[in-house]
Amino acid sequence: MDVMSAIKTRKSIRQYLPKPVEEDKLNLVLEAARLSPSARNDQNWHFIVVRDEQKKDLLFEASYEQPWVKQAPCAIVACATANRFMDCGQPTETVNLSIAMSYMILEAHELGLGTCWLGHFNSDKVKEALDIPKDVTVIGFTPLGYPAESPELRPRKELSEIVSYDTY
Repeated sequence: MDVMSAIKTRKSIRQYLPKPVEEDKLNLVLEAARLSPSARNDQNWHFIVVRDEQKKDLLFEASYEQPWVKQAPCAIVACATANRFMDCGQPTETVNLSIAMSYMILEAHELGLGTCWLGHFNSDKVKEALDIPKDVTVIGFTPLGYPAESPELRPRKELSEIVSYDTY
């Protein structure tokens, strides 16, 4: 699968098979994050792979009981280890971790795995569940596993609706 095919066909998965993710596939997903670009090459990130059922139960509670959090064989929690603002005013933690998570999600799709980027969660509860230090920020997380569904692709706006040239 090429990158554009992965972008065009990737979907958020909310139902997972009880099949574990092979270590080599998990490592490729994590490697995609490791190789992603970051502002000033800060690499201000840390990823927590959660497979323990009790920890997944706590993530389920922290994510306002989204069932796919418990159903997937594992989850990857993306944390920022340092925070600063770029000259343009954007925080590096959200920019860098968004890029890294996007790379992970596309690699997972290429490997036949499903993901669903979660932003609806209680950060304090996630930090408590996983013993994340106070100075580390939880940016997002995703369940990871083999899809038990194949949802329809969601519509996207046409380029003419979202692109202009030389001026807004």
